[in-house]
Amino acid sequence: MELKRVVVTGLGALTPIGNDVETAWKNAVEGVSGAGPITHFDASKFKTQFACEVKDFNGADHFDRKKIRQLDLYAQYALVAAKEAIDDADLENENIDKNRVGVIFAAGIGGLHTFEEEAGYFALHGEEQGPKYNPFFIPKMIADIAAGHISIDHGFRGPNFGTVSACASSTNALIDAFNIIRLGQADAVVAGGAEAAVFPAGVGGFNSMKALSTRNDDPKGASRPFSGSRDGFVIGEGAAALVLEELEHAKARGAKIYAEVAGGGMSADAYHITATHPEGLGARLVMENALKDAGMKPEDVDYINLHGTSTPVGDLGEAKAIKAVFGDHAYEMNLSSTKSMTGHLLGAAGALEALFSVKAITDGIIPPTINHEEGDNDENVDYNLNFTFNKAQKRDIETALSNTFGFGGHNAAILFKKYKD
Repeated sequence: MELKRVVVTGLGALTPIGNDVETAWKNAVEGVSGAGPITHFDASKFKTQFACEVKDFNGADHFDRKKIRQLDLYAQYALVAAKEAIDDADLENENIDKNRVGVIFAAGIGGLHTFEEEAGYFALHGEEQGPKYNPFFIPKMIADIAAGHISIDHGFRGPNFGTVSACASSTNALIDAFNIIRLGQADAVVAGGAEAAVFPAGVGGFNSMKALSTRNDDPKGASRPFSGSRDGFVIGEGAAALVLEELEHAKARGAKIYAEVAGGGMSADAYHITATHPEGLGARLVMENALKDAGMKPEDVDYINLHGTSTPVGDLGEAKAIKAVFGDHAYEMNLSSTKSMTGHLLGAAGALEALFSVKAITDGIIPPTINHEEGDNDENVDYNLNFTFNKAQKRDIETALSNTFGFGGHNAAILFKKYKD
């Protein structure tokens, strides 16, 4: 069976550095940090008191009161980003067969805020009132519901589900969409991820694991991947969506084509429930699998959007894996971690970083890894690798790779290449 070619025809984003694709990409290229004091709740007693929050967002600007009652914040983010991508791709054109359009949308956690509210209310009042839960509690909380809402709102009746693999979730959503289309099971899929975990349980839970940076005196400088003084990731929130489409279907309707999906890889660390393998064995395997799937050689890759969370062990393992996979070519590539600006969007991270990888190809520019200071080096990191520190670099990019690694040892990587007819 000949596999079909798959291209990207729509982009959407709602992020800590911009509430649409154009603004988010501009700020990513300019090295703007989205970190600041937490506003979603009083974090004054928490070890970490800052995050990368979405700014100036009001659900009432997008949904009526009845709809908002059905939506956790993460699902609101998902619907807004998905609509931008759908509009960008003109996917609601009357000539589109909506039976052949799917939605695969990820979340690493899902409706955490809804769970907090409902469980907290029961803890306070359950003994006197008995079980009194909101009828929307379960459908607001579950991690697949964003995909359901997008499907319902836009009438897309193709394959529809959510993916959950912690921080690799939305890269897995993209890979699933890619596979479904190239096997001929759908003409197009809206794929991506959303997360809204900047609430007490999210921040407190990650604090208890010592996973978050506690640089409260310098929030904007806290996410510093591959720097010696990195002390944990900065939690972020938001959503990103990409429309993937079968090439001939896109061409037949005159769709704008951003890039082609070249291949995807998956693997497991089989090592630890939260820590990545210190030698990057799973990271190495997932990149090798992505290259094999794409039929590419290591030297074909020009840019890697790194998982690069700013954790001491994780960053080191990824750098080791890149050297193992790419050999001498590792020193010819550009590498960067856009988490230095957006923070870590957890289940939405992969989709946003895939989107940035596509934009890097179309615009010929590498977004930077910010917050690296002169002399702030880790003796275990090879700084002959080009991490694109602090300033964007122009470069003609034929192929870009996006890495994501999640708790549980889940790894996913996706390759994009410049579209050529």
